Amino acid sequence: MSKALKEGEDYYLNAQGLLVFTAGYLLKRGYCCQNGCRHCPYGFRKEVPPEKEKS
Repeated sequence: MSKALKEGEDYYLNAQGLLVFTAGYLLKRGYCCQNGCRHCPYGFRKEVPPEKEKS
């Protein structure tokens, strides 16, 4: 049985209205999804490819 998420504790809505998980929720979840979450408590950082050089 899954528990309901609590706003402010498990997530918040950013200025664009998108749901952002908190570090506390991600820790409770128990694993890293390797999607580059903003508040990743596991230290995962998604590599961003360098931008192409402009002529």
